[in-house]
Amino acid sequence: MNPSNNIILNRFFTHNIFMDLINGKGNSLYNTCINRYLNNGVSSINNEHLITKVYKYISKEYRNEYFFKNTLLNKLLLGRHSLNTTTALTEIPINKSKADFILINGKAIVYEIKTGLDTLDRLESQINDYYKAFNHVSVISCESNYDKLMEMFKDTNVGISILTEKNTISLRKKPVEDNTKLDYSVMFKILRKSEFENIILSYYGSLPVTTQVAYYKECFKFFAAIDKKEVYKFFITELKKRTITEKEEYKNVPYELKFLVYFSKFKKGDYIKLNKFLERKWRG
Repeated sequence: MNPSNNIILNRFFTHNIFMDLINGKGNSLYNTCINRYLNNGVSSINNEHLITKVYKYISKEYRNEYFFKNTLLNKLLLGRHSLNTTTALTEIPINKSKADFILINGKAIVYEIKTGLDTLDRLESQINDYYKAFNHVSVISCESNYDKLMEMFKDTNVGISILTEKNTISLRKKPVEDNTKLDYSVMFKILRKSEFENIILSYYGSLPVTTQVAYYKECFKFFAAIDKKEVYKFFITELKKRTITEKEEYKNVPYELKFLVYFSKFKKGDYIKLNKFLERKWRG
């Protein structure tokens, strides 16, 4: 199949589509993908098996951004670490870029994903942005991009990992800590109000007393007066708290949906609805 015909698959594993499905609304894009990518006779198969089959096609023919993200989450967060010790973040705005995947345990590593379907045009500017908020940055790509990436980053602190043909993550160049570009303003903008207040309270013991209009600026002044390495530790500690709440229910989510569900803020009721949908036979 022509790769351009596969673009529809970029929308298959998305929050809106699966919320439609688990809430019994049905979804035309989901049905189109089942009809297009699976052989006849699928009406007797339940949705979980259909999703597995579509994912298997993606793994062989169209390793898109979702496939990379889901592989990172399964192999790093759930494989090497655990939900109790590690947090993953995605699509975090950092200066003029958005981080694809951030893994936080003892340290935080930003992973910029470049699939075989992407160009490397903006990569250097993205990396520069990430270093303004995080001190470990890595690129994960495919084998065909390895030589280009090594040429770009051989004399830098940037790490390089390759998602191999066997769908394993091969570390080719370890990311090295780099605190030289950390920027108070960029870090502060990533934090939610409760998070930067926690940092200020932890360090000073109280919050600034000022007008509502001036409050944000005053909080930033307090934040920016803390030693950079120390404020970075506080920053990572706060971001690490952005974890999922229903950890037991999450453990039973199929491999193919781990990334999608992790970032969908599911409540217990959503997990029940998801399980019912997965068990149900496809109705077309």
